[in-house]
Amino acid sequence: MAFRRALKRLLQEIPNQGSRCYSTEARQMVTMIPGDGIGPEISQSVKDIFSAAGAPVDWEDVDVTPVKGPDGNFRLPPKIFDSMDRTKVGLKGPLATPIGKGHQSLNLALRKAFNLYANVRPCKSIEGYKTPYNDVDLVTIRENTEGEYSGIEHVIVDGVVQSIKKITEEASMRVAEYAFAYARDNNRDTVTAVHKANIM
Repeated sequence: MAFRRALKRLLQEIPNQGSRCYSTEARQMVTMIPGDGIGPEISQSVKDIFSAAGAPVDWEDVDVTPVKGPDGNFRLPPKIFDSMDRTKVGLKGPLATPIGKGHQSLNLALRKAFNLYANVRPCKSIEGYKTPYNDVDLVTIRENTEGEYSGIEHVIVDGVVQSIKKITEEASMRVAEYAFAYARDNNRDTVTAVHKANIM
């Protein structure tokens, strides 16, 4: 409820300038995956914000409810690939993983299908909001396809599961190079390498 009130207040404060905010000559079609749970609600909120700002964006909603293949495993429907091939840009709400044995996370399936190897998360303090830490301005870039995200696991004996943590030099170099390129292009002075070996 607090999120809804804050969003409503924000939308009321944004002037409805329509095409005066952006040029409407070149509009961008974006694939929207509403997702599950609260996904459709927050996806609609994103659309409302873009509309209020007059952003030249059109949305193509795609349902990625998994389809069952001949082997009994669930897969992403072909229409998501068709849409992304056309738009080249996608926005996704949270996705639930089918319940049962051997079903891959749909989030992981999307990462692998589109080679989304770099998870980029900016974190910046907002003026006027009191938080435990002030003047925060950092960007976390995380490798998104290897390690535990490899999805290589199997049952050794009843009650014992082995999960393979695959890390390749190629993928490690790729995300490191991405991080340095991001720092260069966004005038960042420092790149810090962080690991989670204690829990991963």
